[in-house]
Amino acid sequence: MSYYEHFSIFDTNHPYGLPAGEKQRLLVELLNELTAHHLRQSVPYARIVASLGMPPVAHRLADVPFIPVRLFKHLDLLSVPRSEIFKTLTSSGTSGQAVSRIHLDRENASMQTRVLGAIVSSFLGKQRRPMVVIDADNLLAERRQFNARAAGVLGFSVYGKEHIYALDADMALKLEALDAYCNQHRARGIYAFGFTFVVWKFLCQALERSQHRLDFGPDSILIHGGGWKKLQEQSVSNTVFKATLQERAGLRHVHNYYGMVEQTGSIYMECEHGHLHASNYADVIVRDPMSFKPLPAGQPGLLQVLSLLPHSYPGHSLLTEDVGVLLGEDDCRCGRMGKYFHVNGRMQSAEIRGCSDVRQV
Repeated sequence: MSYYEHFSIFDTNHPYGLPAGEKQRLLVELLNELTAHHLRQSVPYARIVASLGMPPVAHRLADVPFIPVRLFKHLDLLSVPRSEIFKTLTSSGTSGQAVSRIHLDRENASMQTRVLGAIVSSFLGKQRRPMVVIDADNLLAERRQFNARAAGVLGFSVYGKEHIYALDADMALKLEALDAYCNQHRARGIYAFGFTFVVWKFLCQALERSQHRLDFGPDSILIHGGGWKKLQEQSVSNTVFKATLQERAGLRHVHNYYGMVEQTGSIYMECEHGHLHASNYADVIVRDPMSFKPLPAGQPGLLQVLSLLPHSYPGHSLLTEDVGVLLGEDDCRCGRMGKYFHVNGRMQSAEIRGCSDVRQV
C-alpha cells in the first residue's frame, strides 16, 4: 500500500474538521511512518536524527524528531532514488545566498496539489474564479526547476481560470489591462494571488504613485504570503496592508498564509479573524529557543512545523527560524478546528543551535 493511501482517513472536503484528540492520534501514527521511511531511505537524515539524540518513535506530537529547516540549504536530502525525481523546488534567496533544494517525485507532487486544493477551496469555494496573478508574466519560463515564487504561482493558479498577469516582464503594472479585466469579471468574484512583498511594492505602491484606484469587486478575494520581513522593515503592518488594498484595489477579503518551500502544500491560512490555522494535514508546535521544550499557548518561541506530505524527502518535521505564539486549538471564532497561531517574525541571528553539528554528516 502506498503511504498516501492512508489519506483515505481524511476528508478533503473538510480540511479543518478533525477535533484535537482524533487529529493528534492520526498525525502521530502517520508521522511515525514517515520518520521510519526516511530513516531507511536517507542515510544523511538517519545520521542527523542520531546525532541530535532524538528517539525515532514518538508517542505524542511533541516527540516526533525534528531537524532544522536550514539544513536543506546545506545538504541534498531525498528519500527516493534520484531517477524518480520529477521536480526540484528551490527557496527564494538573494544573490550569493544558499537556497534549499526540495526533491519531489510525481506522487509527492500530486499529493501536495491535492492538499493545497482542499485548503484553498475551503476559502475560495469549489468553483474556479477568474484569476489575477500579481506577478511578472514571464515568471514560469522554466518549468522543471522552480524557485519558491514560481512554484507558488503555479500551485495557486490551478484554482483560477481566465488568468491574467498584473505585471509585465519588467515588473511594471499593466494598469490598463488590469482595469479592463476587473470591469469584465468583478461581478463573478475575482481571485487574486501574489507574494506579499510583490503585491505591496508592485501593486499597492504603483497604484498610490499613479493615484489610480482599481475595483476588484465586493466578492473578490486575495490570497498572499511570504516577504513580510521586507514589509516590516518598512513599518507596513498587516492592518496597513489590508487597508491599502481595500482603498486602492477594492479588495475586502484578504487572507495571508504562512508556508515554506520545504513543506509545499501544507500552508497555514489566515482566517477572517486574522489567525493562522493548521489543517488536518499539518500541525505546529512552539518551542523554547534554548531548551527546545514545547511552550503553552500565549508564550512566544520557535515554530516547529509538521506535515504529512513530505515522502520523497525528509521534511515532515522541521524546526523553523520563525518566532510565533500559539493562540488556541479548536476554539477560533471562525469555526475551524485545529491549532491557530500568530507569526511574530524571524529569530534574530537565526542560526539554530545544533545545526552546525550535523552539516558534515
